[in-house]
Amino acid sequence: MYKEYSKYLKEKYGEKVYKLPISLKETNCPNRDGNVGFGGCTYCGDEGVGFENLSANLSVKEQLLKNKEHITKKYKAKKFIAYFQSYSNTYIPIDLFKKYVNDAVIDDIVDISISTRPDCISKEYLDILKDIKTKHNIDITIELGLQTANYKTLNKINRGHTLAEYIQAVNLINSYNFNVCTHIILNLPWDTIEDTIETAKIISVLNTDFVKLHALYIEKNTILAKQYLNNEFTMLPVEDYIEKSITFLEYLSPNIAIQRIIGRAPEEYTLFSNWGMSWWKIKEMIEEKMHNENRFQGRLFNYSSHKALKKFD
Repeated sequence: MYKEYSKYLKEKYGEKVYKLPISLKETNCPNRDGNVGFGGCTYCGDEGVGFENLSANLSVKEQLLKNKEHITKKYKAKKFIAYFQSYSNTYIPIDLFKKYVNDAVIDDIVDISISTRPDCISKEYLDILKDIKTKHNIDITIELGLQTANYKTLNKINRGHTLAEYIQAVNLINSYNFNVCTHIILNLPWDTIEDTIETAKIISVLNTDFVKLHALYIEKNTILAKQYLNNEFTMLPVEDYIEKSITFLEYLSPNIAIQRIIGRAPEEYTLFSNWGMSWWKIKEMIEEKMHNENRFQGRLFNYSSHKALKKFD
């Protein structure tokens, strides 16, 4: 039905691969500290992401080794991805960035994944990653939060960037032959199904490698939480998320691996999360509907720059 990331990793590396999350105490966000804006995205809380991460007071190697030991014992794992997760990990001084990513080069790491924003991508940081890839034969993945291609919605959620910065960032990252993973929130209240389709098409034509899909959750003590309590918007029903997910996948290139089809957040942190359902239940509902209706990733991937010229082929 869709290309699962776990299967992609197993095919590429010959066995199951596990992510080891890393938190950096120096990371922040240019949309929080006044560089491009204040307050951050309306949905973003003080934790950023990574509720289950180890303390950022531990060194990069300590975090990796502790998580690696735990996962190795539990799952007999042998290969891992070092995942710099919270906030914008290319938004730190370049000397620290170089140190931290080099510290992540430990035994059994096959990929270093860097989570950041489209407006925090530059050649200087990518050059460091290219050097590590060349010296250690390690894959590099850059995870970019786009959320939606609708620039009006991006403004409503105070992203601090528009679609243009995302396109520029992906083109630059592609020039280094790194992987790109794009994060999308499919149930933003201001987006239509047409926005969902256009987002899938833009991601596809830019040759993104991976996608992470999220359902919008409302974290306590955020701007979005205040708007929600004031009834300034209405959350879409779960059926809409399911339909948008399937439509998104239908228009998405079949070559793009899906890292996640829906996210999750601890109940104690949120006012609203996944309609009070478990993430795996919603995942099952999406897959069941796709199966019953014979819908699959790439089914409507029939667009191209020369579409209007096909009668002359």
